[in-house]
Amino acid sequence: MKKWIFSAILVAILFFGTVIGFNMFKAQKIKEYMANRPIPEFSVTVTTVKAKNWEPHLRAIGFIEPNEGVGIANEVQGTVVSINFKSGQHVKKGDVLISLDSTIEQANLKSAQAKLPASKLNYNRMRILLKKGSISEGDVDTARADFYSLKSQIEALRATINQHDIVAPFNGIVGLRNAYMGSFLNVGTTITRLENLNKMLLRFTIAQNDLHKIYIGQKMNIFVDALPHSSFSGTISAIEPAVNYQSGVIQVQATIPNEARVLRSGMFAKANIVLPIQKDQITLPETAINYTLYGETVYILTKKTDKKNKTFLEANQKIVKLGESQDTDIHILSGLSEGDIVVTSGQVRLSNGVRVKIIKSDILNKPAKIPAL
Repeated sequence: MKKWIFSAILVAILFFGTVIGFNMFKAQKIKEYMANRPIPEFSVTVTTVKAKNWEPHLRAIGFIEPNEGVGIANEVQGTVVSINFKSGQHVKKGDVLISLDSTIEQANLKSAQAKLPASKLNYNRMRILLKKGSISEGDVDTARADFYSLKSQIEALRATINQHDIVAPFNGIVGLRNAYMGSFLNVGTTITRLENLNKMLLRFTIAQNDLHKIYIGQKMNIFVDALPHSSFSGTISAIEPAVNYQSGVIQVQATIPNEARVLRSGMFAKANIVLPIQKDQITLPETAINYTLYGETVYILTKKTDKKNKTFLEANQKIVKLGESQDTDIHILSGLSEGDIVVTSGQVRLSNGVRVKIIKSDILNKPAKIPAL
């Protein structure tokens, strides 16, 4: 009986010893593999920080307006008897665009003009009779009033007749015609629109905190959606004297030369107000910036040496302070120095202390031509 128990114990010891030994052997091999396994390196693209001139600007949006633009309307009612322009035609200041029937006014003018000589003679006669004592001063005053009243009536009739001719108040281009021969126009009917396209205006707003950055005569670059491949130069020509107390913004007006007449009123426009150049500034592609709850960071690379004397690149986060962005670049106010190597793509998989390898990639470069859909 004792031999059986001893044999069982011996078998158990051998079995469990074998299992424990195998596990220890396995653990040792895993440890050796992990120790000899290559440390992973993540692929990234980078840029080397270089100081350069930074051309800051203020951004604004607004709508193009004409320097001179008006809806042509009639001041008196009447029937159209003459049309002297075509839609889209260039006209000059003083050109008669439309004439309304003034037959009755012309007749009334002739009647008043016919009475004028007699009224003047009567007034002169009364003055002579007053000197002789034949009449009173009241009779002279009445004759004088009648004479000057008739003269004023003639001037009023001439002014009314002139109003029957609707003339161009300035040089420009007329729009579509809204009046036709023989049509009766009530007072204030818009006949067409006249605009001078040689010079255009852009009205926009800026924040009151930026008011100290602008001045009369300051240069601007203007872009319109209707002409995506063109830019226009303008200058600030007027600044509103008061800030809107409700919104905290101030209105500004810019003048834009438009000799080619490609700009039209009503176009939506974006403007960059050119500010003084700042020298030796640090900028980065916006793709390099990591936006987090605790601030904006970038990954910078540093060279290090491992136990085997092998050099590698290590990535670590660094907090930066950002300024304004421009196109695809952003102004770095603090946090970086010239010569720093900054990761521009591939930072999604990174964390502090990981190893990286630099690759070349043109994925961030803009294509020369946008592929057709």
